[in-house]
Amino acid sequence: MTKIKNFAELAYLLGLIILALGVALMEKADLGISMVVAPAYLISLKVSSLTFGMAEYTLQAVLLVVLFLVLRRFKLSYCFSFVTAVIYGVILDSWIRILNDVAADALSIRIPLYLAGMLLCSMGISLLFHTYLSPEVYELFVKEVSKKYHININKFKIGYDCTSCVVAIAMSYLFFGGLRGVGIGTVICALVNGIIIGQCSKFLEKYIDFSPKLPLAKYFD
Repeated sequence: MTKIKNFAELAYLLGLIILALGVALMEKADLGISMVVAPAYLISLKVSSLTFGMAEYTLQAVLLVVLFLVLRRFKLSYCFSFVTAVIYGVILDSWIRILNDVAADALSIRIPLYLAGMLLCSMGISLLFHTYLSPEVYELFVKEVSKKYHININKFKIGYDCTSCVVAIAMSYLFFGGLRGVGIGTVICALVNGIIIGQCSKFLEKYIDFSPKLPLAKYFD
């Protein structure tokens, strides 16, 4: 079977666009935001001057510092993940504005929105895992820490997601005295997101060659 070739750069662009759309759909469904972005979402609800996208790249800047401490090394290429986070944040806020007028009151609409959002998030993350260009700090953290400590990336992703879910629940009670932005959808996503990403990766690798088209890979080693 002939594969689509030299897809690395397109995987980066499509990954960001698809991931941001998935998060925006889950936010619109209001059944529980993805656990990975839930802390940033709660911060945006608490601090009115921050949009969801702005809270995302602010929190990812903090996580990037944590990554440097965990790996005990500094790589300039890692800093491009913050650039990616800013681009993603702008795209996310744009999708949220586009979906603003979409009516999602009925559960019969919210459930499909949630399911589509979760699938798109998994697909977007899988695409970002397959590009040499710096992914968001969330994905970079999972990718680099699992590689350093020789942990299966999909299993580590599940553990990371579950930890993010617990942190989000704690933040929700601390900020609002109850659950906000965190729901049954968050728990479901935490349990199955890593599995779906693994299946998406198998599907993509069957049809796509993720080798680079541009001579930029050496700058991201």
